[in-house]
Amino acid sequence: MKSNSLIYSIIPARGGSKGVPGKNIKLLGGYPLIAYSITAAKLTNRIKRIIVSTDSKIIADIALRYGAEVPFLRPKEFASDTSPDIEFVLHALNWFQDKENIIPEYLVHLRPPTPFRTPELINNAISAIENDPESTSLRSVQELGEAPEKYFRINKRGHLTGLFPDDPRPEYYNLPRQAFPPAYYPNGYVDIIKPHYVLKNNRLHGHKMIGFVTPKTTEVDTVDDFHFLEYEINKRGNVLFDYLKMNFSAEE
Repeated sequence: MKSNSLIYSIIPARGGSKGVPGKNIKLLGGYPLIAYSITAAKLTNRIKRIIVSTDSKIIADIALRYGAEVPFLRPKEFASDTSPDIEFVLHALNWFQDKENIIPEYLVHLRPPTPFRTPELINNAISAIENDPESTSLRSVQELGEAPEKYFRINKRGHLTGLFPDDPRPEYYNLPRQAFPPAYYPNGYVDIIKPHYVLKNNRLHGHKMIGFVTPKTTEVDTVDDFHFLEYEINKRGNVLFDYLKMNFSAEE
């Protein structure tokens, strides 16, 4: 395993959020949501720099307070509701190339809406991509509770239709779940990007993504998600929350 890779973390946190206004800095257990991602990167010993990409001066000031770097502000055109991730990644990589003449070997992408992570798992993800030189990226996933073959769409006439019309089995969606292989969906726990691949191909993940399976995790999309995570902190505790309590005063 390589141990001298140049690894940065990038944490995207735009100012606009329609589902939960101010989501990235909304308090969870007395600390801004983004502080959990910054802390996870800080406690991951392989990560050399923690970069927050934001278009908001308010978010930038908070990120600095909790130990991240904000060497630039993201242009507004790369921070809309419809902006794809590759835009802020390319903006950051081009900035590093132009201003510092350096490109990290790996970018560990940590999304603030998935706040609860363990540094050990992030380190394991880094090792996984280092040990697979043919991979183009790594994405964290968790197993679906039901196979997609069990799901439906509703057509224009209001009728249910299966997602796999070419499946030759009659009413395949009524088969027991054991008839289908496990399926996974990305959960935002940790993605790892290869900057040189991105710059060369103008693609974020490529066609050889490592699937890094993590425990089920909650992604914050609604106020109810915040309430659930508050309950989780109070009931089970959290290593990131413990670090924040030891090193920062809670906010109100």
